[in-house]
Amino acid sequence: MAFVVLRHRDILDIKKLEVYRQNGGFEAFQNAVKNLKPDGVTQVVKDSGLRGRGGAGFPTGMKWSFIDSKNWPHYVVANADESEPGTFKDREIMESNPFQFLEGVALACYAVGANSAYIYLRGEFWQLAGFLDEKINELNDAGLLGAKLFNTNYSLNIYTHLGAGAYICGEETALLESLEGKRGQPRVRPPFPPAVGLYNKPTIVNNVETLTNVPLIIQNGAAWYKSLGTPDSAGVKVFSLSGRVRKPGNYELPFGATFRQLIYEHGGGVLDGRPVKAIMPAGASSSLILVDEKALDTPMDYASVRTLGSDLGSASIIVIDDTVSIDWVIQKTIHFFKHESCGKCTPCREGTYWMMNIAERAHNGRKDPADVELLHAVARQMQGMCLCALGEFATMSVVTGIDRFPSDFKNPVNLQEKIV
Repeated sequence: MAFVVLRHRDILDIKKLEVYRQNGGFEAFQNAVKNLKPDGVTQVVKDSGLRGRGGAGFPTGMKWSFIDSKNWPHYVVANADESEPGTFKDREIMESNPFQFLEGVALACYAVGANSAYIYLRGEFWQLAGFLDEKINELNDAGLLGAKLFNTNYSLNIYTHLGAGAYICGEETALLESLEGKRGQPRVRPPFPPAVGLYNKPTIVNNVETLTNVPLIIQNGAAWYKSLGTPDSAGVKVFSLSGRVRKPGNYELPFGATFRQLIYEHGGGVLDGRPVKAIMPAGASSSLILVDEKALDTPMDYASVRTLGSDLGSASIIVIDDTVSIDWVIQKTIHFFKHESCGKCTPCREGTYWMMNIAERAHNGRKDPADVELLHAVARQMQGMCLCALGEFATMSVVTGIDRFPSDFKNPVNLQEKIV
């Protein structure tokens, strides 16, 4: 099957504008602006079943339809923060298939009536921001961005914006705060960004991978896209595979491919032939899946992964083998979330601090049952109490790790710790 998002693996030099246009680039955008109404573009995306690829999996077309048509101007913001540990797909898309991503941004803007779009990149992507600026300038010079596009009254400008490398700015309202020049902390919701977003105006925030799917959906139709994947999860997904595998990397597969296929057929299997012990399907923020034959043969789609007591999220698949102690995994993930907590709400600020301290005690060989019980209790008390999802994410590996791998918390584990 030809690639949908990672088309640079099929088409040499697709990051050059002339090559991208030779392969149908910007035909979908031009056709939409000249021949389709904005609501028509939204309807095609809605009918396609495309869901957000940033982690939440919310239906993209439905989100676009929520835009407040009584309040102007409208904005589109591309979330290119990509700060989830284990996720590295969006960077490859922007570096190697930039024009398809930018055309997706343009189509989203036309669909929701926005004349300005911002690409919010994490601070470490400063070189990538310069690269995207060059591509945007090329589009302006070619008449594919700017004023009165394709001899119509529609105008569009796209800008890049660098954040400061904060994980919390992957949350859409914290991202908008940062984009406005404020401290990157989440807003209380509702209202949601499609009603009150950037500069208190209606705003659509979508992930890079999500937007990169849009041009081919508009070009080939909703039925074509729905024919890929599963009824619950249409289309393809870029799975970022890492951990104890021989061939880590990004793999674009239709939804419904199994964990076994990803790890063994594409990822080359586990290092040293060890058995898979656990999988984190959504990076550091995910619940730990206890792996058996059934788990390995579970399709990787939103509904099926939930049957294993986890969520697919951004599909950053971290593979853990039997040389890794789960108490070590928990200690590492909690340290990350403690460092990245913005401190705005008490349950997350205090909860991650105490979880980190207790987890370090549990990991450093003592494994006092009282500490393990306290760690579990603190995590459970945080759930459902935090302002945004970060606090909830911080508890996922803790609760599922203790519940599903209790032996790793009862006795010292004399296994060599490997970087996951």
